[in-house]
Amino acid sequence: MAAELDFSPPEIPEPTFMENVLRYGLFFGAIFQLICVLAIILPVSKSHKTDSDSFEPKNSETVKKPKATAPQIS
Repeated sequence: MAAELDFSPPEIPEPTFMENVLRYGLFFGAIFQLICVLAIILPVSKSHKTDSDSFEPKNSETVKKPKATAPQIS
């Protein structure tokens, strides 16, 4: 019975061109996603933080500032 068992490695066909394209495309896609996630997680430069200061909500005093009237010449 031991002579009937075949322990030779199975024959695996060579990958086709499209299988190679798919494999490397998945690798590049995964690397791109990791770069995007790291760009979100890692801190940004200080020049970007100064831009975010302008997005602070304004209080009611600065919003309801009366307009200055032009001096009238009479």
